[in-house]
Amino acid sequence: MMINPFRAGGEFVAERVFRPAQAFVKTEASGAFLLFAAAFIAILWANSPWDASYFDLWNRQLSIDTSLFKVEKTLGKLVNDGLMTVFFFVVGLEIKREFVHGELSSRRRATLPLAAAAGGMVVPALIFAVINAGGSGSHGWGIPMATDIAFALGVLMLLGNRIPFGVKVFLLAFAIVDDLGAILVIALFYTESISLEALAWAGAMLVVLLAAKRANVRSTDVYLVLGILFWLAVLKSGIHATIAGVILAMLTPSSARFDAQDFDESAAELMARIRTAQTEGDTDTQRALVGQLEGLSRGSTSPLDRIEHFLHPWVSYLVVPVFALANAGLAIDSDLARDASTSPVSIGIAAGLILGKFSGVFFASWVAVRTGLATLPQSATWKHIAGAGMLGGIGFTVSLFITGLAYVDGSLRDEAKAGVLVASIISALMGYAWLRLCCSPASSPEVAESSTAT
Repeated sequence: MMINPFRAGGEFVAERVFRPAQAFVKTEASGAFLLFAAAFIAILWANSPWDASYFDLWNRQLSIDTSLFKVEKTLGKLVNDGLMTVFFFVVGLEIKREFVHGELSSRRRATLPLAAAAGGMVVPALIFAVINAGGSGSHGWGIPMATDIAFALGVLMLLGNRIPFGVKVFLLAFAIVDDLGAILVIALFYTESISLEALAWAGAMLVVLLAAKRANVRSTDVYLVLGILFWLAVLKSGIHATIAGVILAMLTPSSARFDAQDFDESAAELMARIRTAQTEGDTDTQRALVGQLEGLSRGSTSPLDRIEHFLHPWVSYLVVPVFALANAGLAIDSDLARDASTSPVSIGIAAGLILGKFSGVFFASWVAVRTGLATLPQSATWKHIAGAGMLGGIGFTVSLFITGLAYVDGSLRDEAKAGVLVASIISALMGYAWLRLCCSPASSPEVAESSTAT
């Protein structure tokens, strides 16, 4: 007897909650190696005899001019404003999916990663603010707030079955919320000037997008065109364009056109008709019915899942590595080493990421569990939470992104980059060493199976 996975409650829950998270974790972790390679190449290039070509490339001025709009930016700015919008769009899709179907879909499941994210944002920002109070670099307090999802999950994957899958989902969830917090910080505190005309156009595009969603428009082409126009309007408004990515993700429909029962009944009927047509040798009817079955299968998956499944590999394997190549290049010399070692900016970022992330994540998680608002992930211990908090100090991608927004002064920007790079390396080594030494390989079949699945 064939079991219908759409009606088997436990299997359906696993399909909707755990398997998408497993796929996301696996892609992020494998993408971490490309991210590391791109960052390493950028640093080598920026310190090679061809260093001028590196900085000339990303500072090259480009212009896009049509009858509707004109955009003039350097190649590096286009990477940050364009490709990173796609990055935050995918992050936004994952946030929405986690709230609708995943780890954040119920209050009890959501409390622990939300508390960890809050502690992991507030404590690092406070540490930086105290160290840089009244100084020229005080505007960079948002830099140590973020966690690099790819790098952090990549380190966890190196530990294999020592880490229960629930810990990986916990790290994924609080890192994603971290990124959402970073987006809000960018929108509220790193916007210099506002164009009311462009903002009005952005509002008009948003109204059209909402109307299309309300009218149950499902064509991705329609949303693609409207999304690009909305992004351009936000870009010209003065608000950072990455905000558009998160807003578009929140508007992406998360429900499928056909529910599980409709799919089951319609698919069974179509399969029966296909077999009949095959028996009668009616190839035209058979092809038409297969097309209907394909449309039914597509309609049983939400636009959110389809778009995320398509874009996520591109973001992990292309967008984020290109961003790292464009932003991680740092000319390292004795002057920078001397300045960074005594700079309040570098020290504040390093202390925020290394000490602030760990203490904020661990303490906030402990309070949430002790007060009964949350429970630890299955098979997880406080040693796992401590290790996840250490890995939270890998800021890198989003921290470098905020660095570019916070500082116009080149010396402050270089000192901040140095702080981010050093702190991320130390946090990665600390987290890996702690989890390697303190956590034995999983003996539970369930944990081992989850680790293998990722």
